[in-house]
Amino acid sequence: MRLLIPWLWAAGALQLVIIAANFVLPKKLQCRENLARVSPMIREVFIVHWVYIVLVLGIFTSLSFWFAPELAGASRLGRYLSAVIAAFWLLRVPIQLFFYDPEIRKQNRFGDVIFLLAFSYLGIVFSIAALGVVR
Repeated sequence: MRLLIPWLWAAGALQLVIIAANFVLPKKLQCRENLARVSPMIREVFIVHWVYIVLVLGIFTSLSFWFAPELAGASRLGRYLSAVIAAFWLLRVPIQLFFYDPEIRKQNRFGDVIFLLAFSYLGIVFSIAALGVVR
């Protein structure tokens, strides 16, 4: 369990980086221009969902920093939360690979690879914590 705590802290730091990226991505993805072409309701739903995802990432980040021992297996609730966070991040990998536009991914290969590595790291670390593989 103690061996996993620094890895969970690193996961928290990585999730902070992903939160920060969500403040840069709207400009990079030209969200303002693209959302101007949709109905106000679609635009509002999109923005609310984006904000909620960032809030969820903030929750995951705070759990990683403040409750790392619990996430690492000190409690059943901690292992359950690790499993939920692992599922969240592991599902993100096939979404990135198979749902997003391959041409956009190709144009932004560096970011694409960095995000895939980040999501994979997070999914693996939280899976290990959930399974209690490292004690």
